[in-house]
Amino acid sequence: MTTMTENASGLREFKMPDVGEGLTEAEILKWYVQVGDTVTDGQVVCEVETAKAAVELPIPYDGVVSELRFPEGTTVDVGEVIIAVDVAGGAGAPAPQASAAPEQIPAAPAPAPAEEPKPEGRKPVLVGYGVAESSTKRRPRKGAEVVPAQQPEPFLAATAIQGELNGHGHAKQRPLAKPPVRKLAKDLGVDLTTITPSGPDGIITREDVHAAVVPAPAPAPVVEVTPAAPVQAPARVPAPAPVVAYDTARETRIPVKGVRKATAAAMVGSAFTAPHVTEFVTLDVTRTMKLVEELKQDKELQGLRVNPLLLIAKALLVAIKRNPEVNASWDEANQEIVQKHYVNLGIAAATPRGLIVPNIKDAHAKTLPQLAQSLGELVATAREGKTSPGAMQGGTVTITNVGVFGVDTGTPILNPGESAILAVGAIKLQPWVHKGKVKPRQVTTLALSFDHRLVDGELGSKVLADVAAILEQPKRLITWA
Repeated sequence: MTTMTENASGLREFKMPDVGEGLTEAEILKWYVQVGDTVTDGQVVCEVETAKAAVELPIPYDGVVSELRFPEGTTVDVGEVIIAVDVAGGAGAPAPQASAAPEQIPAAPAPAPAEEPKPEGRKPVLVGYGVAESSTKRRPRKGAEVVPAQQPEPFLAATAIQGELNGHGHAKQRPLAKPPVRKLAKDLGVDLTTITPSGPDGIITREDVHAAVVPAPAPAPVVEVTPAAPVQAPARVPAPAPVVAYDTARETRIPVKGVRKATAAAMVGSAFTAPHVTEFVTLDVTRTMKLVEELKQDKELQGLRVNPLLLIAKALLVAIKRNPEVNASWDEANQEIVQKHYVNLGIAAATPRGLIVPNIKDAHAKTLPQLAQSLGELVATAREGKTSPGAMQGGTVTITNVGVFGVDTGTPILNPGESAILAVGAIKLQPWVHKGKVKPRQVTTLALSFDHRLVDGELGSKVLADVAAILEQPKRLITWA
């Protein structure tokens, strides 16, 4: 759902919505409009990346773009205004002009009269945040610098100087800095009001913030000497921490954010929360590979994605049906095992923005053609970067195909909240004993990692052995199903 506010001049402000059910921030990847462009209700104005996926945001009304509050690459909190639109179709409200002389402050100012209540308009709702009140407008104070509405860098409007009177009657100005610089200062614990800006027009730069972090040398302590007491040695002052310098010509620093940041946090949480156990099996999949070639010629599967992964996924679903206890999750709060009577099958997919794991809902109930169609749609959507946050939630077990990279096997880490993950290695021609003779056969290695709180060694071994048995003799897809 979207969030917007409207002021008396006809400008509507569109806020960053919660596009992922409880997410707190998103990065603006690309603007599709510029100041002065005409937009219509439902038109996509920008693409943002949350911790789960990249999402396109449509504008909910008609008008002319008056202001873009943040540049591409900026991480914005949910609820922050990101774009202003003049619904009247004009050039937007003119910026207020600064007064020629500062306002004289009376010795005893009279209290301002109470404003009459205004009728409430529509209250927009942020998903996961309930009803959000409209943001209040600030009246420009006299004597403060005013930034024009249309300027070379629109996002600097958010950093316009606002006068705030202190107890002595002097105006306290808010320092000018771009959003990334403000975030850097916040992370490093630097007060922007204490920094002398070096950028153009008095803007604080990243270098200014880094320079403020370097501690000033502490003065030597003064030691008083009295006749009755011996002279004390000066206190030992710790040396300031050295400033770490990086060779930008030989090193590249890449900010960890969006999908990659969320994946890193999830994997660390999973690795140090769920006790992992991994088992391996190497098997002959020659018959499965032959069946894949036959299915590609089947009329019922024409135009669908038919490959070894399809039959491996079906084999895992049959193994789960034979061993349903493996399909569960751990409820830490209630100290309970939650048995799942459905299978949301996750498929790990490598994308330019990082690894994501969308899942096929109710995969256990799908026929082979339906499973093939779902796999094809899942892969195509992931490659386009259009996977929705909902498609990556609620998974129960996952398959990761490391064989596409030529890797034989690995020890996969569980997706948080899931009970097991199956890694599929590369399928290669290898010498294999078949019917008493060494012959070249199609061989692969499977690795099954599982949560030992939910799955003991016997159950995990049964599941992995069943998957291997089906792939060695794919006719078991019929007899065991």
